[in-house]
Parts: sequence; structure tokens; C-alpha cells
Amino acid sequence: MDPGSRGAGRTRRRPGPVCLNGAAEDRSRADRLCNTAPRTATVRAMSTESTDVWTGWYRDRRGAEAIALATASGGHRVNTRIRGIEYAGPHFAALAAVESGERLSGCVLEWDMPLPVTLGGAAEQATLACLLTLGEAGPEGTPGRVDLNLTLLFGGAAYESGVADGDFDTALGRIRRQLPEGAELGGRLLESA
Repeated sequence: MDPGSRGAGRTRRRPGPVCLNGAAEDRSRADRLCNTAPRTATVRAMSTESTDVWTGWYRDRRGAEAIALATASGGHRVNTRIRGIEYAGPHFAALAAVESGERLSGCVLEWDMPLPVTLGGAAEQATLACLLTLGEAGPEGTPGRVDLNLTLLFGGAAYESGVADGDFDTALGRIRRQLPEGAELGGRLLESA
């Protein structure tokens, strides 16, 4: 969704990735490296490891821009590039500039992840909408507040969860408890989130 359209009942195709772990700076290179379907792509690195990439939005006082968030399969590392600066961290709420170590703060990150849900032995595709709000930096340089809101869109319903510390696992646990009996969240993306 584009900035400001959350909850408006409409979905727009996002622009393609502006960067993929710093590997693609332009649209044509991004097209060659990944599947350009909205919201997700799998990039094959030089090794046998793959990287999951989700396009989304970064917003702060200076405006909004399209971004790509990437996690290495099996790894616990998130990467993105915002306004030419590479950020990385062990999870979404702990992104810091690679060169300076300065934590990302005073902004909002928004992205969607495709997520299979198994119910009655059949896998169905769902979408996990993610909204991460990072408050202004405090005295230690860390965000003053970290709010993570997840919404699972599945089977015509929306299952919501919000946590104040940005803990992805806690937020997903709350969604799991709301699902119909026998429903299971799937996908290896949850291992690295």
C-alpha cells in the first residue's frame, strides 16, 4: 500500500525495489535479479543462500520513499537501504546504519509479507501487513519507543496484534491465538523475522 492508504480498502501495486542489499540501484537490474511480483521476491546470491525481499515504505519528517527489506534465509539479519544509507540489524526493530552504527529512529516502516496459512490440511495464501513505528532517539541513541503492529489478512478476516517493544515473535503469537482452531502459520520467513 502506498503511504496513507492503510485501511482505505484499496491496494496499489508498489514500485519495484529501489535496492536489494545494495546489489541493484536501478529498476532494470532489479528486474533481472528478482521476481517483480508485488511485495516479495527471492534473490539468489553468489552462494547457495537465498534472500527474501519485501518492498515497502519508509516515512519520516522529510517525506516517504519506497524501500526493500531483505532477510537471509536461515539467518537472523535484516537489511535495507534508505536515502543511500545501508542499515542492518538482527531484527526489524533494531536496524542501525552499517557505517556509523546509528540506530534508525523517528520514522515508520511499512511492508507486507505473503504468508501461507494451513487450515484443514490445505495451505492458503495470506498477507501479513507490518507497520513498525520507531520513536525519536533517546539519550542512548535508541528509539524512545518501538511499536509493531501486525495484521494478518486471511480468509476474509483481519487478525491484528500490536506490541510496544517491537518483538515480532510476541506479535505473531497473539495472532496465532486468534486464528480458527487448527490453523497454522507457515513459511520460513518467520524464522528470520
